[in-house]
Amino acid sequence: MNETTRAIVQSTFEASNQGTIHFGQVIGQLVGAGVESYHVDYRSGRTTYYLPDGSTADFSFERPQHNIADAFDGDAVRAAISGAQQGRVMYPEFKKLSQRAGCVAYTVWIAGRHVVYLGRRGETHIERFPD
Repeated sequence: MNETTRAIVQSTFEASNQGTIHFGQVIGQLVGAGVESYHVDYRSGRTTYYLPDGSTADFSFERPQHNIADAFDGDAVRAAISGAQQGRVMYPEFKKLSQRAGCVAYTVWIAGRHVVYLGRRGETHIERFPD
């Protein structure tokens, strides 16, 4: 990954975690940088971005101060997603809401236009990008 691409990815990561840009802006910036997917692991406090050439960028964020719920609540995950899609919920709040819903990690498949949310026991919720 060249330095320009890494700088775009890092600034997007930071702005998202600060709650200054919404999910649509995140995706737009990452598409522009050539990112095809990224994985967020709440338990390890890591986000990894993947490019088609196999290069990656890995960044740390503050791990949750509260326990992630044991049970996966798909309805609560969908509600958090809906709020984010509508621009009512920015990423710092989305993290809290999805963790309370039992989400431990998720992968954004930019090229595939969907996100897979994961629970502790392998539960999944797949959310397609809106048109």
